[in-house]
Amino acid sequence: MASVTTIHIIDDDEALRRSLGRLLRAEGFATVSYDSSLSFIDMASNLAPGCILLDVRMPGMDGLELLARLKWIGLRLPVILMTGVGDIAMAVQAMKAGAADFIEKPFDDAGLLKAIAAALSMAAGEPHHGEAAVRVGSLSPREREVLDALVAGRSNKVIAFDLGLSVRTVEVHRARMLKRLGTHSLAEAVRLAVIATLDREGAEPLDAKVPKIP
Repeated sequence: MASVTTIHIIDDDEALRRSLGRLLRAEGFATVSYDSSLSFIDMASNLAPGCILLDVRMPGMDGLELLARLKWIGLRLPVILMTGVGDIAMAVQAMKAGAADFIEKPFDDAGLLKAIAAALSMAAGEPHHGEAAVRVGSLSPREREVLDALVAGRSNKVIAFDLGLSVRTVEVHRARMLKRLGTHSLAEAVRLAVIATLDREGAEPLDAKVPKIP
């Protein structure tokens, strides 16, 4: 499948586009790069089948606005968001709106390739085995409370106040939660929590307005 699959890379960082292109072509994918959401929209009616790698923060139309636009025009290619540390809440919103996944910058090659493979599998209709729900379900009630608060974008300090705990205790629960989930970062844990929720509820509509194209 990889030899006939195109990965569409949308990012205003030229160096990143080149780096991703080299990696993905070495893995047998075809690649097409775009330096903005608008340049991608111009080609959206004639895209090769595959997957979209979309940066969240770009000048002009950002990743969330583009995702809303793609849903509005009915484009069905799976979308993986590339997000910075401060964009987790945006990534959660986008996944609930139908994005396939998100990966946090800087990301490793293996993690990126795994995310692409999973997105392509979902697009092909392969069954989801509920792994995320099982892993999230293994958490203790307190660990789950901490995870839910992190998904909502709350800081350790706010979580401590809401739960009547010390910040240090919240940090301990957070570390245990990451270990129990088998994740190494907050982004990975949030991703699992969102996927587990979507398994139960399905995707939610994106609140952002569909952007007007000049």
